[in-house]
Amino acid sequence: MKKRAVSILLAAALTAGALAGCGSPSGAGSEKKETGAEGGAAEENAEEGKVINIYSWNDEFRERVEAVYPEVKETSKDGTVTTLNDGTEIHWTINPNQDGVYQQKLDEALMNQADAAADDKVDIFLSETDYVNKYTDADADAAMPLTDLGIDPEKDLKDQYSFTKVTASDANGVQRGSTWQCCPGLLVYRRDIAKDAFGTDDPEAVGEKVKDWDTMKKTAEELKAKGYFTFSSYADTFRLYGNSIAQSWVSPGETVIKVDQKIMDWVTDSKEWLDAGYLDKNVKGQWNDDWNKAMGSSSKVFAFLFPAWGIDFTLKPNWDGGDGAWAVTNPPQEYNWGGSYVHACTGTDNPKHVKDIILAVTADQENLLKISKDYADFTNTRTGMQQAAKDDEGFSSDFLGGQNAFKYFAPVAENIEIAPLSAYDQGCVELIQNSFNDYLQGQVDFEKAKANFETAIRERYPDITEIQWPE
Repeated sequence: MKKRAVSILLAAALTAGALAGCGSPSGAGSEKKETGAEGGAAEENAEEGKVINIYSWNDEFRERVEAVYPEVKETSKDGTVTTLNDGTEIHWTINPNQDGVYQQKLDEALMNQADAAADDKVDIFLSETDYVNKYTDADADAAMPLTDLGIDPEKDLKDQYSFTKVTASDANGVQRGSTWQCCPGLLVYRRDIAKDAFGTDDPEAVGEKVKDWDTMKKTAEELKAKGYFTFSSYADTFRLYGNSIAQSWVSPGETVIKVDQKIMDWVTDSKEWLDAGYLDKNVKGQWNDDWNKAMGSSSKVFAFLFPAWGIDFTLKPNWDGGDGAWAVTNPPQEYNWGGSYVHACTGTDNPKHVKDIILAVTADQENLLKISKDYADFTNTRTGMQQAAKDDEGFSSDFLGGQNAFKYFAPVAENIEIAPLSAYDQGCVELIQNSFNDYLQGQVDFEKAKANFETAIRERYPDITEIQWPE
């Protein structure tokens, strides 16, 4: 079993086979009758456990389960326990994603999976695109093949966007997860600023002014002349560059981090935009108070680059004005940001419940359209999203002044090509930005920023042996 692939955060402490409990022969013998030894559905007569343990980093998945899974009876006031109609309890274990905390806690639970009591076993866990590859690795055997649950990806998930299916599969093409989300990104802009700077807030007209990076730079000058910032922070553009890398941060079977030229282009361009005054120097990165305030009514920031979840989960809560102040249009470059993947953990004692939950939340088109309406998620059903893009009445957004954002999301989703992934992506993405944040703020020079990244990445991943920079 691959020590690195399963628990990079705990690599120094692991020995080969440390995660045997999440799928090795020593831990799987008693589970074979329940999970389908021949790769088929769980036996109909197998007795399910009384507790379904689900690991995630926020309440998003719980809310979707509550919204569409018909077996939900009630959830405790503190959100930690959901009771199903048959008396089974879902126990939600939530840990923050930042700094790898969620992965560390999940990895610890997976390491104890073999010896855990039936109702303490992990049944479902979630991963993000930045580290899904770590858990879908076939040798890790942490996420079950969906076929072992009785889910046929070619039939049951045929309407999903193909890149999400590939992202949730191992190197052999075996799908080991599913998602209700597809996360194409758009440019989300302030209507009042657009009117002042361009004389119009029409999405098509604004789209022409941000249609590519060269045009965007000219538009940034117009905005600057009117006293506005194009984006709040250099971090706002990172995902567009990161989606364009030609090689993964770490190739399969290697321990060398290769920093793609596109990442260094982001550093160069960010410095140019910051020095030119197109970005707010007071906003240092994302997910902090200054960034949140940049979404408020007193801000001079014109636009943000967000997928659907970013509008609902991040922008909307930080906006202190009325509905209709924001609109969406095409981004300067097609990109995808995020995606929460749902996995059945090898060793689960609740395969039938797990199958039902995954199908209800990620495969049922009616349920997915309900999620899109209730939460403004761009969901993972191609025909459903094509339908939503044409249904202005059914999918208009009050927050966006009655605009149907799905009209703009759908074409981006059709053209997404996911960047090559590795199990190290979350740490690389976080730490490269942290290290060059100091450079962009003038606190260290360029070479020191590179050295700081090398130090930080080795601390996060002790098994990394080399960092290679582009020529």
